[in-house]
Formats: sequence, structure tokens, C-alpha cells
Amino acid sequence: MPEAQLLDPIRILHGSDQPVVEDAVLISDKHLIAFGEKARKQANQLGLSSTAASQQLLAPCLVDPHSVLEDPISGRSETLISLRHTAVAAGYGQLALLPRSSSWRDRPERLQGFTNPNSDVDIHLWGGFSRDGAGSELSPHADLLQHGALGLADDDLILPVILLQRGLLVGEMGTAPVLLAPRDEQIQGDGMVREGVEALRAGWPPDPFASETLPLRQLLELQQQHPERSLRLMNLATANGVDIMASYASRPMASVCWWHLVADQSRLEPTELGWRITPSLGSSRDREALINALANGTLTAVAVHSTPLDEEDTQLPPNQRVPGLAGHHLVLPSLWQELVVKAGWSVEQLWHALSFGPSQMLNLPEERLNPGSRRWLIFDPDQLWVQDRHDGNTSKAANQPWQGRQLKGRVVACGLRE
Repeated sequence: MPEAQLLDPIRILHGSDQPVVEDAVLISDKHLIAFGEKARKQANQLGLSSTAASQQLLAPCLVDPHSVLEDPISGRSETLISLRHTAVAAGYGQLALLPRSSSWRDRPERLQGFTNPNSDVDIHLWGGFSRDGAGSELSPHADLLQHGALGLADDDLILPVILLQRGLLVGEMGTAPVLLAPRDEQIQGDGMVREGVEALRAGWPPDPFASETLPLRQLLELQQQHPERSLRLMNLATANGVDIMASYASRPMASVCWWHLVADQSRLEPTELGWRITPSLGSSRDREALINALANGTLTAVAVHSTPLDEEDTQLPPNQRVPGLAGHHLVLPSLWQELVVKAGWSVEQLWHALSFGPSQMLNLPEERLNPGSRRWLIFDPDQLWVQDRHDGNTSKAANQPWQGRQLKGRVVACGLRE
């Protein structure tokens, strides 16, 4: 992008309180300078001609409420540096990392080293609810929050309810968010794909619906018992779970992983990476229910829930491979096609799912466009490109889906510094 440019006209979404408008924007040195007539006047004074970009969208940065980064310094699949790099390419201005790590982030000293004054990508940390993620004793909740944790979480499975009850009664978290996963790994057992006819046809070990619905009811009941606590639910994945959520008038905010909105058992070839994911991949009915729940507010936010793996890990048999996918840069293009183009969503609805809703889940101010700010992205929904995980602008992770596939829609500019 040139050092100074007047884009006129371009579609602009300023924030959650305003609709998309077609207007002008002046950008200089990756800073938003002015909008509308003020932008045109200043551009004229600088001798700039306008560039038409009516098909493109200028919008606030995206927010990822939970992903995994196990080795931020020397990881073979992803590091803090490469994560920031791919976040900028994908338009993500904020990412929250789960406690799962080579040194579990359950102590204040393990929350250090994630800030960078030269980067505009904000990295937030969930502090571990239990020590070492073992689910046997509580971590020092107050100390974690005092030293920078934005809230408390654990891994992507439910902790023992007795421990959760104890932590909520002690209440050191106050109103800070507590992110919990409605997944019981004992009920899931060796199940890899949600139970159903398609799973049987494909020959995958089935994961019972009860592995989500039973812990979900427990967590919803805990929220009823402790209305003063800010519970958050991670990665709902079934139509049954959505029905249970909708039956509660007062319910926690909840996320859904982006992959469960674009993929299901009927859409994948047997050899694709996307079968091995947590929570287990469901049917087209599950996917449609999740999309509807996101549209009507039963679900609050879309999470990337990136779980990067290296080349060696991806070569393992599916039942031995760590479940999960990576690829922040794939989220906006795929959901634009799935939700805006196919399902008829508005841009405002999509941005609530990808930016404003995730900020609400994290108890953080929403992203918005402000003069003088670098926190913006430009998305071109018509740009064609080929997904290549070896591209220098993508994640280092080997478990990115759709290798070699042509995709439509891409973030073509972003003001953030890495």
C-alpha cells in the first residue's frame, strides 16, 4: 500500500454501533487520517488522486478469544513472532491464548514475555484454573489476575465439577471471565467424529453426543448457582448442545470454532486434515444449528482455536495425532463465503461474530476505526488466491487445511505492526 492513499469510494464499518456506509478514507503511513469530506479535502491538499475500491471493506480488526501456543519462543510449529506475523496477515488485532503450554501458564511468572511495544497485535493470556492443568487443585487465581491474566481457563475439556465449584465459591476471580469447555473426555473415549450415519459410513470411531451435552448441563447449572461469576463456554459443537443452551433464559456467552461452521462430515474427503479436531466434527445438521445459534445470539463469538502442529506430527495416524487445525488467515475468507454469500448475513452480523462478540467474551473494549489509529483491515471479497502453507504470510503450522485450494476473499491490507 502507498504511504498515502485516498480510497474513494470504499465500504466502511466504523464499529458495532454503526452500519456499513460507502464513503472515503485517507490512509497515510498505515494510519487512518480522516473520513468523508475531510479525507477528500486533505487528500486534495496533498495532491492525491482517489482510488476506487467500492468492492472492498474497511473494518475494525478481528479478535480471537482462544487459541493454543505451546512453545512461544522456540516452537517448531509456531512461535510468538510467527503468530503475530500471521495475525497481521489475517487482520487479527487481538488473540487470547489458553494456558496449555510446555510450562503450563498457571503461575504469575509464566505470564511474562508476551508483550511487545513494537507490535500492535495484543496477546492476552488465560491463566490456568487448576495447577498444571491436572484438575486436582486450584492455581493462585488472584495472583494470576493481578499479574496480567485476563481470566481463567483450562484445557479443552471439563474440569472436575467439585474443583470448579470450589473455585467459584472462593471467588478470587471476581467478575473476570472463566472459560470452560463442555467436553467430557471419558465419555468421548476413543471417539474421533460425532456419532451418526455419516461417521459409521466413513469408519471413524464415534463420539457420543453425551460427551458434550452432559458436561454442558453441569456448566449451565453452575452458572445458575453462581450468577455473580462470568462463565464462558468454549467451542459448542452440536445441535443438541445448541438446543440445551437455548432452553436457558440466563446463559453464559459461548464460542464456536470456525471450522465447525464451514465443515461437516458430508463435506470432507477421507484423507483431509479437518477430520481430527476438538470438539469432534459433526453432521450438516450440527453445522446448520451452530450457524443459526450464532445468528440469533445463542452463541456469541467465533474462535480460531488454532492448535498448530509441525510436519512430523501431521504424518501420524489420525488416532495418534493431536487434534486441531491452524490458519487464522482462512477464517474471514471462508466465513464470508459461508455466511455472507451463501446464508445472506450482513457484514455487521459477521463482524459481531468475529470481532465485537469475541471482545465481549473477553471483557475487553470493542475494536473500532478511529482517526490516528493503525487498528484496521481492508478485505477484498472478490480476490482469488491459492492456499499455500509455505507462503511466508501464513502460519508456520503444517496442519493448515485446504492446501493448494483456490479461495475467494482475502485481507489485502492491515495497519497493524507485527
